[in-house]
This record gives sequence, C-alpha cells and structure tokens, in this order.
Amino acid sequence: MPRFEPVEVASAPENIAKLYGRIQEMLGEEQIPAPFLVYGNVEAFLKDFYMNFKKFVYSDGHTDSKTRAAIGLAVAAHAKSDPWIHYFHQRCLSLGFSEQQVLEILAIAATNYMYNTFFKFRDLSGSDLFEGMGVGLRAHTFTGTSLDDSLIELINIAISDLNACKPCTSGHVEKASKLGLTKEQMLETIQCAATIYAGAQFLNAAS
Repeated sequence: MPRFEPVEVASAPENIAKLYGRIQEMLGEEQIPAPFLVYGNVEAFLKDFYMNFKKFVYSDGHTDSKTRAAIGLAVAAHAKSDPWIHYFHQRCLSLGFSEQQVLEILAIAATNYMYNTFFKFRDLSGSDLFEGMGVGLRAHTFTGTSLDDSLIELINIAISDLNACKPCTSGHVEKASKLGLTKEQMLETIQCAATIYAGAQFLNAAS
C-alpha cells in the first residue's frame, strides 16, 4: 500500500484539476505520468514540478528534449525511482533512442559512479598518500557506446554533481567545454537533473 494515495484526475479539487489540465495541455495526447498524481497531494509542489518539468525536462532549450530525456533517465536510475525510469525509458524510445542506447545511457551513468567513488575518496581522504597512483579501473564504456560524446559528458556532469564528486564534476565540465558545449547547456543539464531528482525523492518518500 502506498503511504499516500494519488489524487486522481476525476476527483481532484478545483485548483489541482486546473494544474492537471495544464499538464495535459503540455503532454498533448500522452497520459499524465502517475508521479504527477502523487504530487497532487501538495499543490505548491505540483505547480513547481510542472513548471520546472516543462521548462527544463520536456521541452527544447539550449539542450534539446532528446538530450533531456537521457539525462532524466540517468537521474531516475540514480534515484531508484521505478515510475520515472519507466517514463524516461519510453520517452527516450519515442524521441529516437534505440533500446540498446537506453541501456548505454544507464551504463554510462553506472560507470560514472565507479569513477566518482574513486576520485571522491582521494578528495575526501585529505591526504596526499594516494597522489601519483593510477586509477586502475577499466572504463571503456565511456568510449565504447554509440552515444555522442557531448551527451556522455552531460550525463557525467549530472551524475557527478548528484554524487558530490568535485574533481569529477570539474573534470567533466572542462571536457564538455573542450567539446564545444556551452555553459548554458551544462547549466540546463543540472536544472533538468535537479527537477527529476526532486520529483523522484518526493515520490520515493510518499509511495
């Protein structure tokens, strides 16, 4: 049993129903994703999430909606949010990713976890004891998929930030810059990631 029941469209209070209407207008013929109905328990959160989702996740900006869907999938996996993983899996497919590429997005994020764990340890140790020692971890996944290098770096920036790995985040920002990605694209990646992470955390706690 869920901790809190979703607020169904048919029985929603007037203010929530109006927000559902705006969400449905954004989605067109798509069904409202189930997490939105859980957020309907708190009007202010539903409104914030909808507005951030529309601006930084669903639509195009300095990054396109396909890139944002991949970021959303990686972040949903990070947050262990099955409903959002399912949603972004399907959205990635609808926007042109293959099933293999969906798996590659997840693999890139997982490989980033491995490096975050290593470099965060060296940073947190507060010691130069490990300076000069090689990483020693194989990471051919970063260069062995069909995904574009720019997308890989944006995934790496998002996950490194969520994992609070300062050396990895700064390193991937630098690499992304060298690939020609703009500061606006990188910031929008974090805004996309932040939106989905907030939504996943609320959902995990309420469901």
